[in-house]
Amino acid sequence: MSAQHFTEENFDSLVLQESKPVLVDFWAPWCGPCQMMSPVIDELATEMETVVIGKINVDENPALAQKHNILSIPTFLIYKGGQVVDQFSGAVKKDDLKERLEKHI
Repeated sequence: MSAQHFTEENFDSLVLQESKPVLVDFWAPWCGPCQMMSPVIDELATEMETVVIGKINVDENPALAQKHNILSIPTFLIYKGGQVVDQFSGAVKKDDLKERLEKHI
């Protein structure tokens, strides 16, 4: 499965109400590091069936970015049971990102 596209309309149902851990990538199309991370996010979404992985375009969903106090991008939030259990920003190696996700499975 490829990375999902989260929006203000579907965030509650696809992220907060999900029983699996969820990785949310806050990104924008003009952000160089975000573009670098995009294929990594898509690969992990295909490889990791025990986790839901998706992206939020901060330009199209500014209320979500503000609500989650996103000050720089890319910023990654890992949710479990509707709560943020991990948060980090910047480009991350695929193996490091996978390892952080596996801690919450």
